[in-house]
Amino acid sequence: MTEPMRIILLGAPGSGKGTQARRMARELKIAHIATGDILRRAVEAEGELGRRAKAIMTQGDLVPDAVMVGLMAERLVQRDAARGFVLDGFPRTVEQAAALEKLLGGMGASVDHVFQLNVPEEELIKRSVGRRVCGKCGRNYHLISAAPRDPGRCDECGGELRARDDDGEDTVRKRLEVYQASSRPLAEYYAARGVLRKIDGTPTPEVVYQAIAGWLRGTGRR
Repeated sequence: MTEPMRIILLGAPGSGKGTQARRMARELKIAHIATGDILRRAVEAEGELGRRAKAIMTQGDLVPDAVMVGLMAERLVQRDAARGFVLDGFPRTVEQAAALEKLLGGMGASVDHVFQLNVPEEELIKRSVGRRVCGKCGRNYHLISAAPRDPGRCDECGGELRARDDDGEDTVRKRLEVYQASSRPLAEYYAARGVLRKIDGTPTPEVVYQAIAGWLRGTGRR
């Protein structure tokens, strides 16, 4: 039986980590665990941690480490995670990384790979401000890399395409500043443990995935 693969994917907003995480989960037949999904399901379930998270998010604040770690602890013991997982959006801080290491250690497990997708800031901004979402069915597009056939309309349902409220250039730059402040110490944390793999995130999604796949096959380069 193949050993479970436990992977963390790091990357700034717009780096393509969601796309790569979904493909890794599909190819490796492991769970794709995204922070946004965990929070949404916890709020819907109306458990104690979910109620705390909802109250914090309603005020516009970031969910504190203790709540996120608690939610992650609940998620990692679910059956699909036992076959392996790729974490998308967690950990975000060194404190969360240390808590995750302790959680996995208690399960007799550890992280196998941490892939960091590196994309220049101006490219990240270009990717983010070009994003559009269908107001009717929720399908995502990009004005450059994944444009709809009919400008302004969804290919699937004909709904109106809109820019996300948080994809304005000033907002994106602020989001990137926040990410950079926490990403460097987090990368150093995993580099010290010998599991950090830096990946050029600027090529096409296929090229990026093949670079990741090289590490998964044991042929990647440091």
